Amino acid sequence: MTWNSSRNLQDASVNRMDRQQYDLIDQWCYDNAILWYSKYFAYIILIHTLIFLVSSHFWFKFPGTSSKIEHFINILGKCLDSPWTTKSLSTVYEDIQKKEEGSSRERASITPENVESNAQKSCGVFANPAARMLDKLECEQAKALFEKVKKFRLYTEKGDILYKMYTRQTVLRLFQSFIITTYVWELSPNILYIVHCIDDVQVTGFREFFCIHSLRRMYTMLSYVYIAVICLYMCTCIYTLYWIYFYKLKDYSFEKVRDETGINDIPDVTKDFAFLLHLIDQYDKLYARKFAVFLSDVSENKLRQLNLNYEWSTEKLEMRIVTNSDKKKELHLFMLPGIPNSTYEMVQLEVLKLELINDISIGEGISQLKSLNELCLYNCTIKVENRALLFLKVNLQIMRVKFSKTEEIPQWMYNLSNLKELYLEGDLQTDSKTCVLQSMRDLERLQLLHLKTNVIKVPLTITTDIAQHLLHLTINNQGTKLLSLNSVKKFYVLATLKLISCNLERIPSAIFSLSNLTELDLKDNNLKSIEEIASFQHFCKLRILKLHYNSIVDIPLYIAKVASVEMLYLNKNKISKLPPHLFKLSKLFHLELGFNCIKEIPAEIEELEELQYLGIDHNSITKLPQELFKCTKLQVLILSHNLLTHIPPNIEKLTHLRQLEIAGNQLSELPLELGKCVCLKREHFIVEEEYFNTLPHTVREGFVK
Repeated sequence: MTWNSSRNLQDASVNRMDRQQYDLIDQWCYDNAILWYSKYFAYIILIHTLIFLVSSHFWFKFPGTSSKIEHFINILGKCLDSPWTTKSLSTVYEDIQKKEEGSSRERASITPENVESNAQKSCGVFANPAARMLDKLECEQAKALFEKVKKFRLYTEKGDILYKMYTRQTVLRLFQSFIITTYVWELSPNILYIVHCIDDVQVTGFREFFCIHSLRRMYTMLSYVYIAVICLYMCTCIYTLYWIYFYKLKDYSFEKVRDETGINDIPDVTKDFAFLLHLIDQYDKLYARKFAVFLSDVSENKLRQLNLNYEWSTEKLEMRIVTNSDKKKELHLFMLPGIPNSTYEMVQLEVLKLELINDISIGEGISQLKSLNELCLYNCTIKVENRALLFLKVNLQIMRVKFSKTEEIPQWMYNLSNLKELYLEGDLQTDSKTCVLQSMRDLERLQLLHLKTNVIKVPLTITTDIAQHLLHLTINNQGTKLLSLNSVKKFYVLATLKLISCNLERIPSAIFSLSNLTELDLKDNNLKSIEEIASFQHFCKLRILKLHYNSIVDIPLYIAKVASVEMLYLNKNKISKLPPHLFKLSKLFHLELGFNCIKEIPAEIEELEELQYLGIDHNSITKLPQELFKCTKLQVLILSHNLLTHIPPNIEKLTHLRQLEIAGNQLSELPLELGKCVCLKREHFIVEEEYFNTLPHTVREGFVK
């Protein structure tokens, strides 16, 4: 029994030694004989996965691309959530329907009588649909979105880093897939089931032996499956590259969106902005359509109009209505994104002044302003709807246009058949070429034309289209020399001619044929001599002659031939002497001679029996002639800033005197006889306080009462 136990122990020891030897051989075989690909298969797959993960998502983490992508997703989400997105589309569809329904009626039933009723209906339709669904806060949020989209578009259309990074990343993934597929395909057949091992060092006790690779079948199958997966991945990369180059992802057209939505001003985009829209189309094309709303100026203008209506209520507009110098009710709208709908409720409005308001339309609601007869457009680009134009044709009588570029001259202005007065102010002379005004043939009732510009000759359309009925013509050339005036002869019914700042050196001979002139104004020219005034004897109707702000030195004797003149302006010249013939103008009641070099007033002034206004301030007059006070009809006497030392007591004869200015002289005292000028009040008696106080208290009180 003892022998058996010992035998069993010996066998067990041998078995343990064999197992250890087998384990040693297996480990040696695994470390030195088995293919490395087979040993590290799981780790290789993990490394490949990490490489693909990094190369597939690197462009999301790169600063130049991730910021654009995140910003785009943020804006896109807000655009989709904004109530304005769907509302804008629905409003456009409503407008299209209304246009289609109203086009036939418009052709058949446009008359002045039905404009007002149609306007009242449509004005409410335009203002209300969006107003019923959007509050003020939502409008402000939509407005902010428009600004964000504009800035994002401006930023992303500058470069194509997204496109380049995505393309390079796809090429890199395709290259990686090809390399991995190649070496996996090459190494997979080398995984053997029986491995021949050689132990040169004889660590295991054997020179040669064979091992069994029990995982060979599983690794081989997994390798081929892995190759299949990588090949599928390669196909997606190839398709992506085909999509990138075949579809030209640097340009994106909204042509279909424009056709489907009716929003015709959605612009096509380029570069990274286009690339992002192509990407979002792969998910849902509806997103790009909704996003396009915020690229449309039409949609933005509708939103601005809605915001404008919230901001400018009827009460706020009424507070801005003023009474102007012409005693008309005037509303001035400055730098607004549009015309508030509440404007069309100001039925008392007579003058509408729009300044620095661009790219808007005047709606037919304006026909509610029955009292409107004057429209001022200062640096505006404004269109007019058909029904609104019909109303303006009938009601508008005065139009004022100030422009810095010819695009700001409204083309519909030439259709205002009832217009009586037209004021144009702007640059018509560019690069030695005169900008051509359109035909004024339809302005059949135009009587007054005022041009404040810089032309070298009278525009042809004026002399050919309206010369036969124009009564008042003003050309303020702002210093530019007016070279040709021969065409002025065609204005044979002209009553008022004003050639201001035209750099004229002589009185144009072309005006001598205008026998119907009642007023001639040659203010602020370069006239030094007026000898041509001898030809004025043909002006039997001339009442007002203005020659002020020139360089006239002498008044010719022929001045007496203009016998019909009642108002003469010679102030701001270089006149030193007044000829006796000047006072032969027996009808003269208004004479201005201020700011000259006159030293004395001739005694012949007594011949001006009808004189009511005499302005001779800022001269060098030392004394007043006694004959001056024989002009007993004088109501205004301007003598300030001369060299007068006293006022004659005869001033008491001017019983109709209402205004007297004698400040700036060398007076020592005032005559007591001033108290007998009963029509003169203190507010119109301009004199230094120290001189006024020399008068007795009773006399001073008479001026105050």
